[in-house]
Amino acid sequence: MEIWINPACSKCRSAISLLDAEGADYTVRRYLEDVPSADEIREVLTRLGLEPWDITRTQEAAAKELGLRDWPRDEASRDRWITALTEHPKLIQRPIITADDGTAVVGRTDEAVRDALSR
Repeated sequence: MEIWINPACSKCRSAISLLDAEGADYTVRRYLEDVPSADEIREVLTRLGLEPWDITRTQEAAAKELGLRDWPRDEASRDRWITALTEHPKLIQRPIITADDGTAVVGRTDEAVRDALSR
């Protein structure tokens, strides 16, 4: 199991605390420092069953500067969104937990973290 975190994020710290309390075996990836490649983002999106706009933090300053709210949310624009996430990793929703069964969850709630643990 791997968890993508921003240490400054309270949701990430909560997820880590819960993983520790449950004795989970996991690896931490500080994705702002160890930025995921476009292929890694595509893989996580497949595991999540989501699209890049679904895991984009549209309230971030970079999102506003890029005008992401006005970008099309369709297959033709998918790579553009993924490129934005690789170039501006702060836009990636967090934390993302990749479960041992090949799936992933956005672990913003205790329930989502427990879901990842149960897989």
